[in-house]
Amino acid sequence: MANASVQKVEKKEGSSKGSNIFAGLAIVVCLLVGVLVWKFIMGAPANFENAKEMTEKGAEAGHPLNGNFLGTVYKGGVIVAALLGLLLMALVFSIERFFVISKAAGKGNLESFVAKVQAQIKAGNINEAMAECDKQQGTVANVVKAGLLKYEEVKREGFDSERAEAAIQQELEEATSLEMPMLEKNLVILSTLVSIGTLVGLLGTVSGMIKAFSALGAGTTPDSAQLAVGISEALINTATGIGTSTVSIIAYNVFTSKIDKLTYSIDEAGFTITQTYRRFRARANNA
Repeated sequence: MANASVQKVEKKEGSSKGSNIFAGLAIVVCLLVGVLVWKFIMGAPANFENAKEMTEKGAEAGHPLNGNFLGTVYKGGVIVAALLGLLLMALVFSIERFFVISKAAGKGNLESFVAKVQAQIKAGNINEAMAECDKQQGTVANVVKAGLLKYEEVKREGFDSERAEAAIQQELEEATSLEMPMLEKNLVILSTLVSIGTLVGLLGTVSGMIKAFSALGAGTTPDSAQLAVGISEALINTATGIGTSTVSIIAYNVFTSKIDKLTYSIDEAGFTITQTYRRFRARANNA
């Protein structure tokens, strides 16, 4: 039993290292892709009226074609590139968490699985309940099976109800502590993106407003083109930052609620296991 626990810990540590490498690479790649999309796709000369002049003199010389969305967003400035990277990060980690948490729920319907396991446990069919866990797989099934194995162990040892309940509960907690960190991993990135998206968007907004007021204060006749660029930069960065934060907070709340559901399912099955043992001991004492 001890060797199995050590192997599980080592396996989880290996998975954790792999997840850390994935997270680091994903962040770098997303930021790089954001820069490339902003520079070469949104900043393509074909998106601007005076494409030749823009190619020769740079971004400031170009004006987006009427109704051209990519060119308009490009005029938001280099901060848009960072925001695109953050938005891409939110999407990538949302997809990654979706697959991980879906896998953790197991192959079948989670509520149906918990109901079946509870029915088998209440009927005293522990082996059948473990077979259901093997079919379901996933985090909940793994934790419940660990509790059922401990149930069989304390039953053989003849523990009293209090000792058995404590032992089963401890086994469930240990199994949960091995499984849950992988589910919660990278959620901190999504929660951080909620704040960072807004703050980076605000930075772009302030930068754009500085340019707009600089254009107003330059000489006696305001530079309308420069003023338009500054206002455009401010608004585009605001919109992109809000969009990034919105995607992140929705994904974060969805996944935390799914994890809470998994935890509740574990608690529900664990309670059934301990109560079944209590009934078993009561029958044994009355016999």
